[in-house]
Amino acid sequence: MEIMPVAYDHPDAVKLDDQVQSEYAERYGDGDLTPMDPAQFAPPRGLYLIAYDACGAPVATGGWRSVDSGGEGGYADGDAELKRMYVVPRARGLGLARRILAALEDSAREAGRIRMVLETGNRQPEAIALYLSSGYEPVVPKFGLYRCYDSSRCFGKRLR
Repeated sequence: MEIMPVAYDHPDAVKLDDQVQSEYAERYGDGDLTPMDPAQFAPPRGLYLIAYDACGAPVATGGWRSVDSGGEGGYADGDAELKRMYVVPRARGLGLARRILAALEDSAREAGRIRMVLETGNRQPEAIALYLSSGYEPVVPKFGLYRCYDSSRCFGKRLR
């Protein structure tokens, strides 16, 4: 597997985003409506990664973007928000999500971000288990578009 930085609007990123949106719709009845601009994932204020298998097919993705206090959402200055962590079903269990997560944390740390934060839902127990086992802790008050939903789960991890 090779993990490479790509633009958030790269065709492979769009393909995987469509797949994760379908999975969200299956689990929650709708996709993630959080507004995102491809420019938010451009270094040094963000990063978007895709893992490719030996045949060159995109099989996993994840990114981070800089967010700070002052706007809607409940973020803190120095936050890096994790977005679109996803592994296609046939590549799950290979440690790709953990590898992408570590690379994203390293990148955000190098960019001077203080804390990695993420919002997930209670119908994604695999994601919650990954984050808890990677040192993430629940964050209260919650943040993000879905912070007022009972199903929303917010986590954070200090990067330095």
